[in-house]
Amino acid sequence: MAPAGFDVELTQGAEDDLEAIHSWLTDHRSPEEADALLDAFLDRVGTLEQFPLRGSVPKELDALGIREFRQILLEPYRMVYRVAGSKVFILVIADGRRDMRTLLERRLLSR
Repeated sequence: MAPAGFDVELTQGAEDDLEAIHSWLTDHRSPEEADALLDAFLDRVGTLEQFPLRGSVPKELDALGIREFRQILLEPYRMVYRVAGSKVFILVIADGRRDMRTLLERRLLSR
């Protein structure tokens, strides 16, 4: 019998991030490329239902001794999430070439 899966939820911030990335790609590259990236993101998100701890701790947070957040990569993008009980919360989806330390501090640590 397979173990029960985790519920995976995108926070409003992560949904906004994904929408902004999709919109930018649609406008600056092509709708097909934007849709393909969206499908790839959703595939990665789906893997968290069975393997929520598969991601690594973001190095910017690890350097601060904060290990409760994890990330999975879809180059150059990073999806940062947190596991709480039987739920996985996707918190940030961002281009990893950005100033991730500032972004993560602002979005995850200033609550």
